[in-house]
Amino acid sequence: MDKKELTHFNEAGEAHMVDVHEKEDTYRVAKACGEIKMNEDAFNAVANGTAKKGDVLGIARIAGIMGAKNNSMLIPLCHPIAMTKCDVDFELDEDNKTITAVCTTACVGKTGVEMEALTGVSTALLTIYDMCKAVCRSMEIKNIYLLEKAGGKSGHYVADRNTDVNSSDN
Repeated sequence: MDKKELTHFNEAGEAHMVDVHEKEDTYRVAKACGEIKMNEDAFNAVANGTAKKGDVLGIARIAGIMGAKNNSMLIPLCHPIAMTKCDVDFELDEDNKTITAVCTTACVGKTGVEMEALTGVSTALLTIYDMCKAVCRSMEIKNIYLLEKAGGKSGHYVADRNTDVNSSDN
């Protein structure tokens, strides 16, 4: 297998934005997830809609969408993307007191939307933390990763959480 090279460096080893002008416009979609674990009081406030700051999941959803839309302002070498879709959904696990955020992004363009999906998830989870920190400062944000991506030259990718991150997965 060919060794993959990092594309954000030029011949002199300097960081640069990759030129994508020769790539074909294709439909691209990405889905990322992550979770936040909290104590019972915070979880119940979110689940029951009784948090003092308001609708935690509703505000976190909007924050996740805003984060995805502003990804290129946060990650220096990312291209601005004209997203055609951004959804943020939540799954509540009462037994483990965790909330999983899933962000799905899509566009028609020359480069993908993986970073937008990951930024959307991260922003949504950080918003949950911010809105619940008065009840639980020990919340843990963890397991943020790309679930799936499709479109473009590299094709379809689906995460296999049983695969060692040191192996080749592209």
